[in-house]
Amino acid sequence: MANFDREIDITRNIKIIEWLKSELLTDVANLFKVLANGMKQEIHETVSETLSNIILICYLLGRRLGISYSSIEAKIENKIKLGLIEGSNAEKYYGDLSELSRHLNLSRARKEE
Repeated sequence: MANFDREIDITRNIKIIEWLKSELLTDVANLFKVLANGMKQEIHETVSETLSNIILICYLLGRRLGISYSSIEAKIENKIKLGLIEGSNAEKYYGDLSELSRHLNLSRARKEE
């Protein structure tokens, strides 16, 4: 009986992974479609909503694949540090990585209070 429950759990996990992958592709396609129409003030909310969906789906997909949220966040932090060291274009021209690093550090500090 326990083997049957395990098979159901594996099947359920595979289904949710496939659903998350589909949702991710749909949201990326929607983002491209919105951006192809040009950045107008009225689509700002749509882009924000779509990007937040993509980030959320990535976290959930990682979790279903056995990757912890903290591991994902550590990888993000490492990529930010590497981008700062290597002087990526996003950092060099706009300071995006420095700003993101400050934002994440402030968010973490607020949670610890």
